[in-house]
Formats: sequence, structure tokens, C-alpha cells
Amino acid sequence: MQDWLEIAIPVLQILLIVLVAWLLHRLFKRVIQRASDHYEFPNELLMPIHTVVRWLIIGGSVLLILERMGVSASVLWSAFTGFATVGAVAFFAAWSVLSNLFCAFLIFTVGPFRVGDHIEVLDTAEKPGALGRVIDINLLYTTLEDATAPIPGTLIQIPNSLIFQRVVRRWRMGTPLPEDKLHKPAAQMPAPEAAEPAPAPKSASFP
Repeated sequence: MQDWLEIAIPVLQILLIVLVAWLLHRLFKRVIQRASDHYEFPNELLMPIHTVVRWLIIGGSVLLILERMGVSASVLWSAFTGFATVGAVAFFAAWSVLSNLFCAFLIFTVGPFRVGDHIEVLDTAEKPGALGRVIDINLLYTTLEDATAPIPGTLIQIPNSLIFQRVVRRWRMGTPLPEDKLHKPAAQMPAPEAAEPAPAPKSASFP
């Protein structure tokens, strides 16, 4: 009976860990979906969030299962620190991409502007910057239709992290832009008047 209990108890604990991990995954998935419905997250943002949450739960569950199976805490700690070091190096190597992802998450949650708004990204409040209508916000870039370009349909792609480092001037959808902000085509020069024909040379006269 004692031998049977020594096997049954760890098995039950492992099954309990798996069940709790599954319930946590379901719970976080539902919470993230509700937040997405409330803040109108795009599908491109939901997929990496679900992936990160799933792997965090799986990693924690594996560590607990290994501990129940008799793996020493020092071995688990060494493995954890090794993976954490590799993860930190990868994090700093991909910092520019990850910062754009995080800023995209802030744009969707905080809502400094929306698709359809006109924004101007400035270095300072006095200097003019990129001005256009927001037509798309993805995980890396905010795409503007340039309002100052001489050719209609010119697009500007601004990294999301750059927007949080600059002053942003916003005009909500439906608000007209000031005339001095829009591009004015160069005035056509008047056609030069036709020059008067030169007088015909006089015939030479001889005395």
C-alpha cells in the first residue's frame, strides 16, 4: 500500500497541475478576448499575446511537474537561469521590434488616435512634421496618407515607437485641416506674351 501511495500521489499531483494549467489558460484566454472586444484589438495583436501567455503557463507547469518527479531544485534553478539569460539576450537583440509591438499595444488601448484621424508627428511643437490621415495601424508601423505631398495617395510609414518619442498633433475624423497645413500646388506662370515680330531689315541703298 505504501509503495502504491508513493506512485499514486505524485501522479495525482501532476494531473492536478495539468488541470490547473488548463483552467488558467482558459481563464486568461477569456479575459484577453473580453479586453479585445472592449478595446477593439486587431487579430495581429491577439496572436502574440495568446502565445506568450500559453508558453508562460506551459513553462511554469513543466517546472512544477519536474519538481514532483524528483528533479532537484538546483537543477531546475540552473535550467531556469540559463533560459532566462538566453531570453534576455534575445530580448535586447530584438528590442526595436519589441518596442514597436508594445507601442502598438498602447496605441490600441490608450487610443491617442484612431484610423481616419489626421495626425502630425512633430519633433517640437514649432517645427512642421509628417502630416496625414491614419489609414492603418499594425504591429510595427502606423501608415499615413500624406496630406502635404503633391501627388495624392503618397503613404508615410512611421514606426510605432517613434510616435511616442515625438509631439503628436491630432485632428479627429471629420475635422477639416487648416488650409496652411495642406499642400498648395505651385501657381502656374502666365504664358509669356508673344513677342512683336522684328522689323524687316531695310534694303541697302547706294549713292
